[in-house]
Amino acid sequence: MADEQKTQEEKIVAVPDKFKSIVAEIEKMSVIDLSALVKILEEKFGVSAAAPMMMAAMPVAGNGMAEAAAEKSDFDIELTATGENKIAVIKAIREVTEKGLKEAKDMAEGAPVTIKTAVKKEESEAIKKKLEAAGAQVTLK
Repeated sequence: MADEQKTQEEKIVAVPDKFKSIVAEIEKMSVIDLSALVKILEEKFGVSAAAPMMMAAMPVAGNGMAEAAAEKSDFDIELTATGENKIAVIKAIREVTEKGLKEAKDMAEGAPVTIKTAVKKEESEAIKKKLEAAGAQVTLK
């Protein structure tokens, strides 16, 4: 029975060729080493290995997607239009993104363009206010 279950699990997981060496190394690790590796990756990349589990555990209901959208915590900030005062918008973009003058100017002239991605709600609203105060039109996605 255990062999059948293991065979079924192996059939479900198809490892792409580019990841086979990494998966082979992980298979050799102990549970303690794997736990340490997960913690290191979480800290290095600012992610949580528990997030997919939380999403899978969410109930699937008719308005489940609406609730998920209402609880969105990370936003992409998109500059939809520069407006009349392009210089002020460029300065605001430089302040928000910490990019150079050329990059900020290219962003301002390339509207619509995403200024920042995966920004927390409070920070995204503050950035939106700064850009709008400079005369830009901004959308949070």
